[in-house]
Amino acid sequence: MSALSTSSGLSAHKWGILLVLCGAIFLEGIDVAMLNVALPSIRADLGLSTGELQWVMSAYVLGYGGFMLLGGRAADLFGRRQMFILWLTVFLLFSGLGGFATEGWMLIVARFITGVAAAFMTPAGLSIITTGFAEGPERNKALLIYSGTAAGGFTIGLVAGGLLTAAGWRWVFFAPVVLSFLILVAALAFVPKSARPDRSGKRVDAAGALTVTAALVLIVLGVERAAHAGFTASAGTLLAGLALFAAFTMIERRSAEPLVRLGIFRNGSLVRANLSAMLFAAGFFGFQFLVVLYLQELRDWSTLQTSLAMLVIGIDAILSPTLTPRLVNRFGTAKVIFGGLLLAVLAYGLFLPLDADWSYAAMFPSLFILGLAFSLAYGPLTIVATEGIAEEEQGLAGGLLYTAFQFGAALGLSAVTAVSAAATRSQTPAALLDGYRAGLIVPFAAAVVAAAISAFGLRSRPGGEPPAAVDAAGEPVDVPVSR
Repeated sequence: MSALSTSSGLSAHKWGILLVLCGAIFLEGIDVAMLNVALPSIRADLGLSTGELQWVMSAYVLGYGGFMLLGGRAADLFGRRQMFILWLTVFLLFSGLGGFATEGWMLIVARFITGVAAAFMTPAGLSIITTGFAEGPERNKALLIYSGTAAGGFTIGLVAGGLLTAAGWRWVFFAPVVLSFLILVAALAFVPKSARPDRSGKRVDAAGALTVTAALVLIVLGVERAAHAGFTASAGTLLAGLALFAAFTMIERRSAEPLVRLGIFRNGSLVRANLSAMLFAAGFFGFQFLVVLYLQELRDWSTLQTSLAMLVIGIDAILSPTLTPRLVNRFGTAKVIFGGLLLAVLAYGLFLPLDADWSYAAMFPSLFILGLAFSLAYGPLTIVATEGIAEEEQGLAGGLLYTAFQFGAALGLSAVTAVSAAATRSQTPAALLDGYRAGLIVPFAAAVVAAAISAFGLRSRPGGEPPAAVDAAGEPVDVPVSR
């Protein structure tokens, strides 16, 4: 893979663009993190079950992951700046509307639409980076800063969520509106206008978008229902989801303008990156969901105490733009990703013997190592998933990556909820602890499989050259060094 270089300095103009895009991904991170620590308060106020509470989170990541491919395609067809600004506005509106919810379903709908907005906004922003920054050291530097900012949003969101929830959980939804507005104003000023893409003979693959979104929703629903709906209902839902995935594949094969050109999956690095990202996200989000419930509902910690306890995970915000570039420069992306995933295995493994009265000192190693793992895995996975892809498919590549990440998050949340609920025989402290312990096996297993998949990347090109870009017919094309 391309190495980082000290010669990858950015011009003032590019710094302005990057700061706006980092602001948007920071917004996405802070939005998710603040909600994470507010979940128990939302449950208490709206009277939600654990399954319904999981859907407050899953609705967002399903909207995000389900429409991400369409969002990436829309960025390529309708203009990256146009899509970024339009859907940032939608994100602003529905993030605020979530704060007015008086029923669980209202909040779930608002979160789903907010996730859909993020699904169009995020790949547009990522593809502005991958097409506006030269592939190699300059782009790698921009992507690692970008991923580090996302981590920073999550870190600050944990603390801000605790503070805001102490005043009232609805402020968790109102606060991002102000930040969204500031980023929107900056985007109008700094993100450059570009020529409108030539869409002659091109169209949006609506059938493909609908089938893949429905498939993702049904698979996550099937996993979540496993603990309480019985085997037949759960298996039927899962099979329906898989059938829709098969239908999606057939649609894409026959479509003249597919949502996903299936030939892109000939890129082994892209496939490994997406599978690893999906499994890593499943473990990461599932683990945090259980830890928050353990600390607040079993240990009776306040939201602020919980936020501060998990703050150490935010070490990734410091390490992603500082340590990770040096490690990538020295060892290459494949080794850094593999090391990060092995650290995730260690972090989850150390938490498996969870006890009812663990001190914070007992939890600290897992949380710290998980932050380190995120810093090593997330940014390099972004590099690998978009490297060597032709410019006209950068939106698609970004959409695939974030679809994998968000689908993994939804799947992980559903899996830990299902396993934990199945193992919880009553609402006594001992039974709750049994449920948490069982659920923690899910992120551990996901990290093990992700590490195993990423290990195949260690055998890739010894010279570290990126894979060749291919055109719509699957033929190699030259990718210019600068644009």
